[in-house]
Amino acid sequence: MHDPVGQVDAYLRNLQDRICQTLQRADGGAGFAEDAWTRAAGGGGRTRVLKRGRVFEQAGVNFSRVGGDTLPASATAHRPQLAGRSWIATGVSVVAHPLNPYVPTAHMNVRYFEADRVGAEPVWWFGGGFDMTPFYPFDEDCVHWHTVARGLCAPYGDGVYARYKKWCDDYFRLRHRDETRGIGGLFFDDLNEWGFERCFAFMQAVGDAFLDAYMPIVARREPLPYGEREREFQWYRRGRYVEFNLVYDRGTLFGLQSGGRAESILMSLPPRVRYEYGYQPAPGSPEARLAEYLRPREWL
Repeated sequence: MHDPVGQVDAYLRNLQDRICQTLQRADGGAGFAEDAWTRAAGGGGRTRVLKRGRVFEQAGVNFSRVGGDTLPASATAHRPQLAGRSWIATGVSVVAHPLNPYVPTAHMNVRYFEADRVGAEPVWWFGGGFDMTPFYPFDEDCVHWHTVARGLCAPYGDGVYARYKKWCDDYFRLRHRDETRGIGGLFFDDLNEWGFERCFAFMQAVGDAFLDAYMPIVARREPLPYGEREREFQWYRRGRYVEFNLVYDRGTLFGLQSGGRAESILMSLPPRVRYEYGYQPAPGSPEARLAEYLRPREWL
């Protein structure tokens, strides 16, 4: 009997293991602590967080599989026909906040959603993507990131990378600041038009490529020396990350509205952050240069 949720579940658990092993090995200082949790309304997950490492100030790699009798408002806003349906969602979410300000923050998420439709086939879709948020950007890092993204999309059609890159630029945007969260990557949702097997394969391609995109950048930038000035700027810019996740991020809203585990949902937030009213970097400074990167650009 075909069990799509079981197939996706097995892949995601393995993906969480592989990413944790790679990040822990790269850090070389701290390890991941795991919280296994259950949800009263159904399901549970494994939250793994590495704190105060040599390379990563904090990194979280979450697996969850949750469900319920009624979809929360954040899920039915775009799909009102599914209101009142039972549902199941499973996914892996990764956020890495490095210690060195020259190493970018990175995020990846892959997920599968299934909503029951009484008397008919379930409605299902895949979603996910990855995006990168540098503080002191390097063009070669941005090109590498997008080269990996384009490469994983290539087998799925000529326009796939361009479509999902634009979706990422549009989604990870702080509209109240008129800036993007970083230099983008890929974002996709509601993916079901290729049939289950091909859609599942694409989701796996995104999940598997994340480490290929990110770890070479970590290795290149982690040895660079930095001081208090760079850390202060990193903490300030992390405030934008908090703003996006709490104001716009659909995953955060869905998790909180569906009664998810708050600690797991909010582990994406950086461990240290600062706000400063009216901050303006000095003209011509390395900090001022970041603004050039916070608008959509064709990297390839």
